[in-house]
Amino acid sequence: MRYKVKDVAAVIEGFAPLSVQEGWDNSGLCVGSPEDEVTSVLFALDCTPELVDEAIDCGADMIITHHPLIFSGLKKISPDDLTGAAVMKAIRAGISIYSAHTNADKVLSGVSGAMASRLSLQNVEILDMDVDGTGLGVVGDLPEPLTPEQALALVKEKFSLEVVKASRPGDGLISRVAVCGGSGGSLIGAAKRAGAQLYISGDISYHNFFTPEGFMIMDIGHYESEIEIVDILFSLIKKNFPTFAVRITQNLNSNPIYYYF
Repeated sequence: MRYKVKDVAAVIEGFAPLSVQEGWDNSGLCVGSPEDEVTSVLFALDCTPELVDEAIDCGADMIITHHPLIFSGLKKISPDDLTGAAVMKAIRAGISIYSAHTNADKVLSGVSGAMASRLSLQNVEILDMDVDGTGLGVVGDLPEPLTPEQALALVKEKFSLEVVKASRPGDGLISRVAVCGGSGGSLIGAAKRAGAQLYISGDISYHNFFTPEGFMIMDIGHYESEIEIVDILFSLIKKNFPTFAVRITQNLNSNPIYYYF
């Protein structure tokens, strides 16, 4: 049986409907036609010119990422621009590019749900719920209360981190934890209202680290909080299209932030 881009998109959108994405987002198909045939898919967090080169080399005719290649209108498409270079290479090679971004953030089994699973959170529910039952972030309970120091060690272990940015550790125990993948500074208030003693996300700004007693923030990084969605999307397509040649990029670490120790 021959499959098309629209068939692959339908499976992803069954998991994370495009209708729930944030208004500023650009999830979905950004390069290619829904009618293009697909036999091989390459997965990554970000679509870069190097990723398109990899797709060409491995024979993939579709790229699926978490972050959209195009967020807003392009005034020009030029090889001198990273986005333009990726678009040009993909079009010349006949490669379709699709992303599942905030729609994959807002379903319980998506980005934030994967973070909760890493920490073995229980009684997990959406942190900032929309009227349709989806929403950003999740909150849940640890299997047993931890000291701030124990919580730091757990987070570093479960997310394979060498460094964590955190607010001042308090004296109390942590039993309820809220998490949000990506840039989650806007949900700090929601985490407090949900009764969390710890909030874990990425891209937290300086002043938010001045936290009240009994509430702690950990910034584990944007990339680090979201990377598991690549495996989730990969498994989804592999399960539904067993005849496809599916692969995760050989250069998975597309994090533009470098840490020096």
